[in-house]
Amino acid sequence: MASAPQVESRIPQGVRPLRAGEGSSFLLRRLHSLSGIVPVGAFLIEHFISNAFATNGPTAYALQVKFLSGLPFREFLEIFGIFLPLAFHALYGIWIWWKGDNNVVDYPWIGNWAYTAQRYTGMLAFAYIVYHLYVMRFTGVALPEHPGASFGKVQDEFARGWPIAVYIVGIVAASWHFGYGIFLFAAKWGLVTGDKARKRMQLAGVGIALLFMVIGFATMTAFFKVPRQPTDPAGAKQIETGQQYNPQH
Repeated sequence: MASAPQVESRIPQGVRPLRAGEGSSFLLRRLHSLSGIVPVGAFLIEHFISNAFATNGPTAYALQVKFLSGLPFREFLEIFGIFLPLAFHALYGIWIWWKGDNNVVDYPWIGNWAYTAQRYTGMLAFAYIVYHLYVMRFTGVALPEHPGASFGKVQDEFARGWPIAVYIVGIVAASWHFGYGIFLFAAKWGLVTGDKARKRMQLAGVGIALLFMVIGFATMTAFFKVPRQPTDPAGAKQIETGQQYNPQH
């Protein structure tokens, strides 16, 4: 009696995980994953909290900028604690994305869409950070020397119109990339095991992303609730010292 023909079973594969790799690939992927939490993730948390001081008014925002600008070894911390780790995380992340497969069309599972969104939001967030850094640090009034002008400088940026959309996209992208990235980090490093634990961590990551979006949008609205603040040195000094701004005519 002839045996029944064997039917090859094919289990659909989702987005392939970041494999351990060999040699330098293993180390670079580990460093990439870790750098997304420390120091890049820590910087993102600090940046959202510092910007949220705008909800307490121009003086509170100016004093926070002054505090950060007065940190010892500020340039060293910026270069080795922010700029270089951010550049590595972003550029190597783009390389991983470029060499990977995108199969959300073939396998449109929620996890695949979330993972893919995490990759694209990373690129959007990096572009936004570069733009934001250039405008705030390398154009117009120098905020480290005139922290009282910080509130007005953001208001001037929003007054141009289109940067508002850029900020909205940047907040959403950075929030999602960090929040969902926490879940990916925990799963990749074995901090959560089992389906239930991973699902709970995934929901926690989404919750963190939504929380950051709320904080970011609440911070944005603060700049529209206050009359236009000064960016000239004299007016900035008034804001920094807590005086009510009185423009000189």
